[in-house]
Amino acid sequence: MTHVFCDLRIEKLLPKQIPLPPLNGLRAFEAAGRRLNFRAAAEELGVTQGAVAQQVRGLEDNLGLKLFERLPKGLAFTSAGRAYHAEIAAAFGLLHRATETLRPAPKRVTISVTPTFASKWLIPRLPDFADRHPEIDLRILATEGVSSFEADGIDLAIRQARPPFGASLDARLLFRHEVIAVCAPGLVAGRDLPLSSDGLTKLPPLHDTHDLWPRFRREVMGLDDLARQRGVRFSQTTLTLDAALAGQGVALASRFLVKQDLAARRLVQPIAGRLVGDKDFHMLARSKAHRRPVVDDVMDWLAQVSDDVISP
Repeated sequence: MTHVFCDLRIEKLLPKQIPLPPLNGLRAFEAAGRRLNFRAAAEELGVTQGAVAQQVRGLEDNLGLKLFERLPKGLAFTSAGRAYHAEIAAAFGLLHRATETLRPAPKRVTISVTPTFASKWLIPRLPDFADRHPEIDLRILATEGVSSFEADGIDLAIRQARPPFGASLDARLLFRHEVIAVCAPGLVAGRDLPLSSDGLTKLPPLHDTHDLWPRFRREVMGLDDLARQRGVRFSQTTLTLDAALAGQGVALASRFLVKQDLAARRLVQPIAGRLVGDKDFHMLARSKAHRRPVVDDVMDWLAQVSDDVISP
């Protein structure tokens, strides 16, 4: 019997595979393409903006073509980049769906607040949120700047604003803007409270970027002088409150921010009266038709825990 031996290697029967680019570069490209912004993609991926830009540049070098046009305010696809992103996004979608069948992803909500609101009001209440909604992964973006629902990937924002709002936004009032003066009890020890306007002028004022002292002196204290007051100036209200807690002077702050400190006698109100601001604190989100149900859970919680401090 004659035996015929085939010397062909099995690999020769298969189509030649093109090496894939690095996975990190593909992930950075997919996120940057959805946001059209390196900074927003970096926030999502938990890396620096420079790292995302470098990974995308490395992917472009690997492919030998340009995927994005770099613009002053973001990114724009090249024709090749747009077509490639559609395929890469679909591939990552398949990976995510396959993984979710084995391990459901946590419900995630990103909320944008000012640093003062975060440190003085939101953070002390987060244990209550965790108890009520252990299934929600809450992410907090603390910034003084105006956040974008698209570019920054946020679901919810709390900002001082004045109606009317756009039809695309759902706005709910959280707190009236009522400003009062506060200081540490030790700063006015031995004095009868409330102080007179003249008595308050003898205490060092603590200033922030809102610069409300001239208006407070005029409308609450009844003083007509417009002279610039001396005193330490801080970039954020939260720092003036920290200084006030340390007994360094008198700060001006929204009543709801200092309610717990007043109740615990860590701060006192040295003079009666309040300054009513023209912009109240609102919760802002996309319209109900364009937001996920989990965002409503966070909004409902915020409304519930703020009920006791909204002024009538």
